[in-house]
Amino acid sequence: QVQVVESGGGSVQAGGSLRLSCAASERTSIIDAMAWFRRAPGKEREFVGAISMRNNFKDVGDSMKGRFTISRDSVKYEVYLHMLTLKVEDTAVYYCAAGPRVGLSPAAYEYWGQGTQVTVTS
Repeated sequence: QVQVVESGGGSVQAGGSLRLSCAASERTSIIDAMAWFRRAPGKEREFVGAISMRNNFKDVGDSMKGRFTISRDSVKYEVYLHMLTLKVEDTAVYYCAAGPRVGLSPAAYEYWGQGTQVTVTS
């Protein structure tokens, strides 16, 4: 069973930045993509970004483009979410997920982390 572990959440003032990290417990051919989703209180889970561990193809949600970027370390098999110019509305639990291919839907990912809280204060 592949385990996915996030780290790097916390509290930051609006306009600040954070970097989230995600590690998969093992390399496996069934994991090509790793992604970030978030869920704010009272809202649906939202796609944040995804990246292919094989070819570095990446995608970021429309509302985050220009502020969030996603990168990977193919040696450590880790992915990172770099969040700049954070807004209060970015407050959410951020989840890392892993699956066989990059997709925008949570259904594309089989393995999920426990989530890490990001709180942006005004």
